[in-house]
Amino acid sequence: MSKKILFVDDEADVQKVAVFRLRKAGYEVVTATNSEDAWGWIQSEKFDLVFLDLRLPGMTGAEICKKIKSDENLKKTPVILFTASVRNLALLTKEVGADDFLIKPFETEQLLEKVKNAIFKENQ
Repeated sequence: MSKKILFVDDEADVQKVAVFRLRKAGYEVVTATNSEDAWGWIQSEKFDLVFLDLRLPGMTGAEICKKIKSDENLKKTPVILFTASVRNLALLTKEVGADDFLIKPFETEQLLEKVKNAIFKENQ
């Protein structure tokens, strides 16, 4: 059974490339372009990993991550934050309880490595 990933980004080009590579690598991918849709997916489906852009319409990716990590049923779901803004990303990742971060633009190899590490970590 393939692992299910939620990829949340409001930039169509970034989402298109990332989703293509993830699916090609064998992952099932669901997408959202705003925080409302993302939170709806998170509440209705079980994901093996959630990718959240920090800058989204509505809640930020950091706010969604906090909600995931504070929910007893969701808190073990790995979350990777990503953004083009590099300032304090490592610190923010730690503060909101995210499992990792990725800086845009990213190479697809980096993306796949982060996914592998997050899903492997989840299964330990």
